[in-house]
Amino acid sequence: MSISAQIEDPISWEINLYETAVEGQIEVIYNASLDPCWHIYSQFLDSDDGPIATAFYNEENETIEGVTECEPYMAYDPNFMMDLKYFKEEVYWSSLLNLSDLASKDTLKGSLLYMVCDATKCLPPTDVYYALPLSELNPAASRPDLCPPSKHLCKEDSHGDENSHGDEDSQDEGGLIWIFLMGFGLGFAALLTPCVFPMIPMTVSFFTKTSKTRAQGIKNALLYGFFIIFIYTGLGLALTAIFGVDIMNVISTDPFFNVGLFILLLIFGMSFLGAFEIQLPQSWANKADAASDRGGIIGIFFMAATLAIVSFSCTGPLIGGALAGAATGSFAAPTAVMLGFSIALSIPFMLFSAFPGWLNSLPSSGGWLNTVKVVLGLLEIGFAFKFLSNADLVLQLGLLQRELFIAIWIAISLVIAIYLFGWITLPHDSKTERIGVFRFGTGMVFFTLGIYLIPGMWGAPVNLISGFPPPLFYSESGGMSGGSSGDHDNGYVEAHYRDYDEAMAAAIDQNKPLLLDFTGWACVNCRKMEEQVWTDKRVSKILNEDVILVSLYVDDRTKLPEEEWRMEEYGGKEFHIRTIGKKWSYLQASQFDRNAQPFYVLLDHNGTQIGGSAGYDPDPDAFLEYINDALAKF
Repeated sequence: MSISAQIEDPISWEINLYETAVEGQIEVIYNASLDPCWHIYSQFLDSDDGPIATAFYNEENETIEGVTECEPYMAYDPNFMMDLKYFKEEVYWSSLLNLSDLASKDTLKGSLLYMVCDATKCLPPTDVYYALPLSELNPAASRPDLCPPSKHLCKEDSHGDENSHGDEDSQDEGGLIWIFLMGFGLGFAALLTPCVFPMIPMTVSFFTKTSKTRAQGIKNALLYGFFIIFIYTGLGLALTAIFGVDIMNVISTDPFFNVGLFILLLIFGMSFLGAFEIQLPQSWANKADAASDRGGIIGIFFMAATLAIVSFSCTGPLIGGALAGAATGSFAAPTAVMLGFSIALSIPFMLFSAFPGWLNSLPSSGGWLNTVKVVLGLLEIGFAFKFLSNADLVLQLGLLQRELFIAIWIAISLVIAIYLFGWITLPHDSKTERIGVFRFGTGMVFFTLGIYLIPGMWGAPVNLISGFPPPLFYSESGGMSGGSSGDHDNGYVEAHYRDYDEAMAAAIDQNKPLLLDFTGWACVNCRKMEEQVWTDKRVSKILNEDVILVSLYVDDRTKLPEEEWRMEEYGGKEFHIRTIGKKWSYLQASQFDRNAQPFYVLLDHNGTQIGGSAGYDPDPDAFLEYINDALAKF
């Protein structure tokens, strides 16, 4: 697998000074123009555990305070597990500067730091240094529009809908469809709970008996279903409006809110298991039920409201989980998830009202409803640990590493299986003499899942749930992300070296070629290669035995000693080498004419490239083709 070498340069900068109406004050405007489908990040990211935020510095390398920016786009990136604020196409930043301590002949010096990405890759953090003569002031009248509208140049923007901005829908169509389907699935699950299922024949029977004609009964049932959809979707919008879109965004990214969600879902799960019952005040149900006796459209509305209140002990935990899963910083996601939930909940009431004879095909209410509730409770407890894992990853506490997380899910899967097989019962369960085929089959599914997950305890990738547990490097065997441990029995490979000179000395000493892995801490595709390609037995054998592997992190912000600081230029770009990451970034660009990661190249003992090069391709066979071809030429 070889790739053509190229330097990606999707951004250009212009920095200008403008007069202002205030005496002794000027405005510094930073303008970035980006190629279609590339984006640059806001100054104000919610977490440091992701891409580099744009930052501005004065000549003394101190952060410039008060730099303003327009409202950024925002979209959830599942790879970084956070919402990202970003700009595309054209972006301006503005800063006001007091000239009282400066003379017109002076020069304004400073720098800025930024990072750009597209849908598949990010470039290393880059510094831009500038020196602007104060004598070259532009008139205030020529000041540009700092918030230009989007030109919609990118038709495949993976970070959100092209028309989304700020509080508008920031989910792309595909993302919203999945959120809708998640809500639909949870709504269907709510139907099979003891609080809702028995209401279907009772409600349909009421409409068929009180309606003078079948057509009127169907009409009333359709209205009933519409009001169910209206109430639940309105609930999702109301909660988002009350707490704010920003709060929903914080919920999905902030570690402390994730801990709060963990506790909340744990409580909901325990209530499903029968430890206690979560109910709305009984007076609400009584008032809604009384209002439903008024008849007509208003009466049907309050019948739907009564269903929502009475069934809250079963639907509330599912609604909470749905809204937590759809916390993406926009109104679109809560609307989509609650729309799906309410449609699934309302369909049986409308369908059986149209065809009441189908009621005979429904299974009778019984202990199986509590079985569904218990299984949902156990699953909700399992998903609660995902939120705890998110918080642990951000804070890097090491409390819920990969092995423990998988162990929890093995235990939950096996407990569900054992429960469905009837080997254990809970206090609210009715005695079951025989296990039905469906119940047995569902138990076998969970039993199989538990057995499948067991090798994950020892480092197996368990691709079926890839991306759900913590990453492979966040494990007891692999160490924390800052470690440098070598090979592991679980197939996960981590480089022995992170310094080029040390690695080259080892390659010469052991008479092996040197494999350079240009990577980054914030490089999502690098992690995918490490988890999906390097763990292949054929690949890991080569990386462990046939080459000396060195990982060079181009976004490592560790400062170099001042005597090693220097400025280089390559491809029309300046490289101010003051950090370890910038050193490796310049090495990659100047030696291999490439600045995107991941990037792999094999060297001989003279530092000469052997064969081609490789980039992101999650196919192990493609990587093997490249590495074997290069090794054959060594």
